[in-house]
Amino acid sequence: MAAPSFVQEMQAVGQRLLLKLQRLPEAEPVELVAFSILVLFIATVLLLMLIACSCCCVHCCCPQQRSGRKIQVRPTS
Repeated sequence: MAAPSFVQEMQAVGQRLLLKLQRLPEAEPVELVAFSILVLFIATVLLLMLIACSCCCVHCCCPQQRSGRKIQVRPTS
């Protein structure tokens, strides 16, 4: 029974966010700056997650093809 309450909670959060967005043009400068910082933070986190997932997928799905030859490194005397 947790799913319906979760959906209702998400709808309530969405409605509050929509209300804040509708009031944004009349907001004070402090609220505008705070909202801008919040949006910038969320965008940065999403961008970093996208980069991390794409790097992971590249290494898992498309392994680099290495040449069959291996070169031994010898210490210099």
